[in-house]
Amino acid sequence: MPSLADHCSKLANPNVFAVGLAGFLVLGILVSYIPQHAKIISRRSSEGLSPWWVLLGGLSSIAAIGNILTLPSSRDDIHCCKELSGGACAAALLGVAQIGCQWACFMFVVMLFLIFFPEAPDMTSSAASITSTAPPKRRDALVVGVSTLVCLLTVGITSIAIVAVTPHHTQAWANFLGIVAGALSAVQYLPQIWYTFRLGDIKSLSIITMLIQVPGAFVFAFSLWLRVGWEGWSTWLVYIITGILQGTLLGLAISYWLARRKADKTRANDIYDSDEGPDAVDGAAEEHQASERTALLGSRRGTAKSIQKGSQRSRQGSNGRLGMLYSATPPEHDSDTSEISRK
Repeated sequence: MPSLADHCSKLANPNVFAVGLAGFLVLGILVSYIPQHAKIISRRSSEGLSPWWVLLGGLSSIAAIGNILTLPSSRDDIHCCKELSGGACAAALLGVAQIGCQWACFMFVVMLFLIFFPEAPDMTSSAASITSTAPPKRRDALVVGVSTLVCLLTVGITSIAIVAVTPHHTQAWANFLGIVAGALSAVQYLPQIWYTFRLGDIKSLSIITMLIQVPGAFVFAFSLWLRVGWEGWSTWLVYIITGILQGTLLGLAISYWLARRKADKTRANDIYDSDEGPDAVDGAAEEHQASERTALLGSRRGTAKSIQKGSQRSRQGSNGRLGMLYSATPPEHDSDTSEISRK
């Protein structure tokens, strides 16, 4: 087994290709998670993210960061920084930085999942009860938050204790954490695949993030293999399993996205290609309003004419009744009046 001095001498002259690849991956991890973080924040909802996927991913990332920090080769790299220059030390720690960046980014996903946990939909209407999956429960958010915190404290305290008490026997603990991380990664995407399949939509899942991370997972595993070799299989195997399952989820998400885009395009074409287009509807509305105004004016004119004819009839009737009254006056009334006038 090589001594620490031999190991440090190798790190003093780092492989340019390995260092460049590791640095590119660190930057790629940060960039790949930005669309996922931004989508959750912009929608102000973590709807579409399976609580089990978030929980298993959080536990897996915690086990992975514990694995890389307690791995003897990684701890040797940290010790060698006392003898190396700043650039060589940074190159030696790029492997730790990769997994540390992965852990930090996914922990931010867990935090956003808890902050923007979706409210339960209104299931009173029949449409909502038919189209919705099982409504989210606050209990799921509580389980994810508490379990992640307990796992983080447990792995952190145990790793520190083992390194402090038995620093030469940390390989077994690192392998155990690597196996746990690999097992959790192997099943992490299964609940998310099933959840997305039942939902029939991607919601807050970011396709851009998966497009970057699926090929990046295999490149990431190759980069770690260059650093830890076959002895560190428990470190890079995690990302091979993750890449395979995430690729399955990516294919499912793309199929739903394409189907939804096709449906939206078909719906738009049906609206604009129909006979009752916007112009036809507006013209029909204007004709209807014009006919209503014509009918209203006609009714008003008819009413005025009927009123005029009625008033004429009433005057004629009044004159007729007066004429009949005068014609019915007795003759003696006229003689009396004539006698009075003679006197």
